[in-house]
Amino acid sequence: MTQTLNALNSRFALAGTLKFADSGADLPVAEIHTPHASARVALQGAQVLAWQPAGQQPVIWVSKVAVYEPGKGVRSGVPVCWPWFGARDGLPAHGVVRTRVWDVRETTQDAAGQVVLRLGTRDDASTRVLWDYAFDLELVVTVGQTLSMALVTRNTGTAPFTITDALHTYFCVGDIAQTTVQGLDGCAYLDKVQNFAQLRQTGGVEFTGETDRIYTDTTADCLIQDKAWGRSIRVAKQGSTSTVVWNPWSERAKAFADMAAGEFKDMLCVETCNAGPDQVEVAPGNTHTLTAMIALG
Repeated sequence: MTQTLNALNSRFALAGTLKFADSGADLPVAEIHTPHASARVALQGAQVLAWQPAGQQPVIWVSKVAVYEPGKGVRSGVPVCWPWFGARDGLPAHGVVRTRVWDVRETTQDAAGQVVLRLGTRDDASTRVLWDYAFDLELVVTVGQTLSMALVTRNTGTAPFTITDALHTYFCVGDIAQTTVQGLDGCAYLDKVQNFAQLRQTGGVEFTGETDRIYTDTTADCLIQDKAWGRSIRVAKQGSTSTVVWNPWSERAKAFADMAAGEFKDMLCVETCNAGPDQVEVAPGNTHTLTAMIALG
């Protein structure tokens, strides 16, 4: 790890702004600090673990008992789900890149003081056993007063492929019972809690029990209204026609060893994705970009 960190810092550190450190499990993490915000990004899974605007409460949620181990996904932050979202029989949940260590391709700071971190990964023998296509995948993370995450899929092969994908974002809230999600009124959704029943949203999404929904055919911004902390979090998106809203509630959360008792009250997921019936075909030589843009207010 020392040599890896030394090499990463020698090539990609930005003085006083970005450095690479050990997460505690021999897994490198980019630590970013600017006058506007701080953030942490794990190279395993290209997973944003934290984003906190200066002077504000954290926006990205991480469990107090999150597990950081090689080859194990972290139930926190922003997992990258690709090239499928959800479970598939005999295959890893949420795709083939969650536990891969991605390469650092570039780090820069723009004129506005935002830090841009570009991570990438490509197909190899281990991915082709699970999904037999050639690809190049990048996550471009821009850290400032807004957090932007752009997941760029490139088809580098000779055959078209179809994907579902997600930036599976966990958000901090003061109290889930005092939280609503606006922006999905009138949208159709699949309710996983009710065996994927097809329903339609009326008004804001409120939380009184386990919630696991795929809102389909929607490109709208979502606004998380966090009454306990007196703030709103806007989730804007591009290249996405689905939004997933999830909170496990008390009974379901008990099954997760990597979620502490009662932590379901402090979080919810509003996921920028293409999921369920919303799929994306990428032709040879073509690119698809899924972008989530998160800001307070």
